[in-house]
Amino acid sequence: MKSIAALLIVVMVWFVGLLAFTSRVDQSTPAQEPPVSDGVVVLTGASNVRLEAATKLLEAGKGKRLLISGVNREASREDVLGVTKAVRPIYECCVDLGYAAADTVGNASESAEWAKAKNYHSLIVVTADYHMPRSMLELHAAMPDVTLHPYPVVTESLNAHRWWKGGTSARRMTVEYCKYLAILGREAFLSLGPKEKAEHKAGPEPAKEAS
Repeated sequence: MKSIAALLIVVMVWFVGLLAFTSRVDQSTPAQEPPVSDGVVVLTGASNVRLEAATKLLEAGKGKRLLISGVNREASREDVLGVTKAVRPIYECCVDLGYAAADTVGNASESAEWAKAKNYHSLIVVTADYHMPRSMLELHAAMPDVTLHPYPVVTESLNAHRWWKGGTSARRMTVEYCKYLAILGREAFLSLGPKEKAEHKAGPEPAKEAS
């Protein structure tokens, strides 16, 4: 009986968390106006809406450059231009294409390398509404010293408000929530590791000169 009760509690906690997650996704759009940042990063996906939104942010002066992370390797620069609907002069001068990323972890790594190379300390992150919570976790893990501003866009094929009424929406929300929990668990586990390593590697502080 105790094991059954414990299982029921776990299931209840999981379900309450799912409701909180879906509510967060539903209320995240329309996105608030982001502050001016060093750069803009957009994570590619099935919809082109996020690419158009990121391009508009760049054209509005919200960032110096735009990184499109996770571009299909078969897509040319001209192909991507047509999808973003960008103004060509701005596209040619200020848009970088990242072909290395194949998933969200790859997006985070690619974005972190780009930010480091450009010496950027603040980024606007553009991706789908349901994908934003997990993306922010991965990006924060990859570049903890960079300030990130989320800019989620609505997923047209997803009913975030009544997600439980459609099989596709319910499945997408549930799977994304489970992935989100997995990343939370990973980061919680890593945070339990020793924190003194960096201090030991740095060595003792040099002795102050006597005045």
